[in-house]
Amino acid sequence: MNPKRHELKPDEQLIRKSQKGYQILEKTFGLPEWRQPLSALDELVSTILSQNTTDVNRDVAFTRLKKKFPNWETVREAPEEEVVEAIRPAGLANQKAPRIQAILHQITEERGDLTLDFLSEMGRQGAHDWLSRFKGVGPKTAAIVLQFSLGIPAFPVDTHVYRVSGRLGLRPEKMGVENAHAWLEQLFAPEQYGPGHLNFIRLGREICHTCKPECPRCPLNGLCDYFQNLQKPVNCPA
Repeated sequence: MNPKRHELKPDEQLIRKSQKGYQILEKTFGLPEWRQPLSALDELVSTILSQNTTDVNRDVAFTRLKKKFPNWETVREAPEEEVVEAIRPAGLANQKAPRIQAILHQITEERGDLTLDFLSEMGRQGAHDWLSRFKGVGPKTAAIVLQFSLGIPAFPVDTHVYRVSGRLGLRPEKMGVENAHAWLEQLFAPEQYGPGHLNFIRLGREICHTCKPECPRCPLNGLCDYFQNLQKPVNCPA
């Protein structure tokens, strides 16, 4: 089921806390920008490649794929093993290659050509729902395409954003990742979605680690429920 606007509404106090956190991160990290914008279809494939791997591995795999095949039509029609080999640096290539090819085939069957530019005319929910029909395209992948390629405001929630927002107390503790997308969109203004997403990721990678978060040097420790409660990481190797 695709995430819809959550039936619960954050209160004003939580919105103020979120805005203060956003401002502190902007002051600490600056106003970040997404890497060079890609077409919506390129971004979709790139984001599929990014699943369960690093940005570096994703970029290597995407570059290899674009170098080997002149366009998406040739990727679509290529022997599966050739696509697997091209994207192997991204990991899980035996899963990602057939998924990418299946999506390219389905887009062609439904639209007649390989482009996703039409999504910009469908509105936020329509475009999100259209993308989310594909196997391997979850709410995070759809939100990234909307926000960073189509200019349709969406707040992508990856593992870092989910962890950081939970520890800060910006979302209900037991809220699942799918509902977290719509919830966080209520805490920030649309123009804050992209920078907020990127700065939360940076905080998660550099400071708010899954294991042994470096709370004393975190710029948000004064706002953080996790730090205030002196909780300890769980399920971490010794």
